[in-house]
Amino acid sequence: MVGLGIAVLTLSGALAATAPALALDEVKFGTNWLAQAEHGGFYQAVVDGTYEKYGLKVEIVQGGPQAANRALLMADKIDFYMNGNLLGSFSAVEQGIPLIEVAAIFQKDPQVLIAHPDQGLETFEDLAKLPTIFMGKDGYSSYFQWMKKAFEGFSDAQYKPYTFNPAPFIADEQSAQQGYVTSEPYAIETEGGFKPKLFLLADAGFETYSTTIEAKVGFVEDNKDLVQRFVDASIIGWYNYLYGDNEAANAAIKKDNPEMTDGQIAFSIKTMKEFGLVESGEALESGIGCMKAARVTAFYDQMVDAGVVKADLDVSKIYTTDFVCKGVGMDLKK
Repeated sequence: MVGLGIAVLTLSGALAATAPALALDEVKFGTNWLAQAEHGGFYQAVVDGTYEKYGLKVEIVQGGPQAANRALLMADKIDFYMNGNLLGSFSAVEQGIPLIEVAAIFQKDPQVLIAHPDQGLETFEDLAKLPTIFMGKDGYSSYFQWMKKAFEGFSDAQYKPYTFNPAPFIADEQSAQQGYVTSEPYAIETEGGFKPKLFLLADAGFETYSTTIEAKVGFVEDNKDLVQRFVDASIIGWYNYLYGDNEAANAAIKKDNPEMTDGQIAFSIKTMKEFGLVESGEALESGIGCMKAARVTAFYDQMVDAGVVKADLDVSKIYTTDFVCKGVGMDLKK
């Protein structure tokens, strides 16, 4: 009988060794721009096996000037989309588009106004003294309307179109330029030879979350376990990217976007930490990705007051806090 028992155990072990692993759930995640450090946590979770640990096989579908990843989300060609800030979410509710934010990776929007040094500009309000602010049409129709409402002195006379070329700003010391705090300042310092002054809109009261994870409402309702696993693994990816070994993730970023440089990546990571883009506010207490209803409502009220969005929208439709604020991954911070 003992010999039979050993034989059975040996056979069971052999079967376990040869049994196929459980199939991973395949997920496509679309970003909203070319690969960069601002997407680093997602790339980290791919390359270090975090998504796989959570039963997921994730493909990152890179965004860019010719990409339409939000449209692919609506067409069920991808499962999740990396949205920008909450203004797009408000627009979706207004148009009756069934999209919902399930996490907010950035507690602060990275939008910044960039100015020359030694121009007597110390506070955000001081930017109203400048005769020129270069900004895109989307910025003019959104945060600039908020600036005019929230602070004295800003006017339409300051507006000049931004063509995503820093040369006009570099040449004009009495001007400011829009940008992402993680990106354009590096190019300006490299090309212009000076360290610019940075005024983050979030620190002046522009309270939107940013870099949200977005999905279709029906998909979230039908796949709550998968959504939770994707959110948790993404959050862990972000902790590991910011505080662990991110070399492989950066290599993957540069593979997808060959124009990305080590210098730009290093600057972006440093700046994300310095300005608390990922970790500040609720994220410090409840973990990366956290969202709170009160803050969403407060930002909506700001935008209504500035005439940017319509009143009487049901903003509770644009987000759910079911998957975040659970302290996932906080032990990984070093």
